[in-house]
Amino acid sequence: MANGYDCVVSVPERLQKLLAAAGLGSRRAIEDWLRAGRVAVNGRIATLGERATHDDAITVDGRHVNLAPRQTGREVLIYHKPLGEVTTRHDPQGRPTVFEHLPAPASGRWIVVGRLDVNTTGLLLFTTDGELAHRLMHPSGEVEREYLVRVHGEPDEATLRRLQEGVRLEDGFGRFDSLERQARTRSHDWFRVVLREGRNREVRRLWGAVGFEVSRLMRVRYGPVSLPQDLGPGTARWLGRDAVDALLAASAAGRKG
Repeated sequence: MANGYDCVVSVPERLQKLLAAAGLGSRRAIEDWLRAGRVAVNGRIATLGERATHDDAITVDGRHVNLAPRQTGREVLIYHKPLGEVTTRHDPQGRPTVFEHLPAPASGRWIVVGRLDVNTTGLLLFTTDGELAHRLMHPSGEVEREYLVRVHGEPDEATLRRLQEGVRLEDGFGRFDSLERQARTRSHDWFRVVLREGRNREVRRLWGAVGFEVSRLMRVRYGPVSLPQDLGPGTARWLGRDAVDALLAASAAGRKG
């Protein structure tokens, strides 16, 4: 007689969701694996959009994938990314990566939630839950990202209005949901900006579209999680259960709206 767990896992699911839930990577990364022909189901190369169950024999790059349920719950880690580190597991140029400084999870592997470029510092989130990572990064989640930005020069009020109303980028319009001037020096202005998208280098590109170069960029918040002031560059910390629950709620809020 099948138990309740067997009844659930026998339902076919999209491969990218199934593998992401097992902690193998984000949905976006797994979709790339499928397009590249790296995933097979029951000995046959899988296609994007294909469904499978825990009962199927699934391999990635010829290696069997264990889809057995974890004995531990989801884990979430916060990391203070310093300047010069890249947000990939391996770098062809030999630069240090953020994964070199992370403690090992109890099970699965760390999935980065929203990358930062090599010249951007601040808050990074990692999780062993592929579904949570997907929900936090997907545009439909509308999860806020907050940054401190230093730009060369002194943007006027008309320029700041443009950045909040929307400017054209090569991949469509973009804008800041909020923008506040924090400080002014002889040659630079500091701003605190918030946006709800995770497009590549979007903060830098928005400022560049109105004629200003970003000289410093630091992410200080992702959804309800802020970078702790006592978390030094290059160090990590596990999130407590309450903070993880707040992340889950934030990732679901935009989809319900």
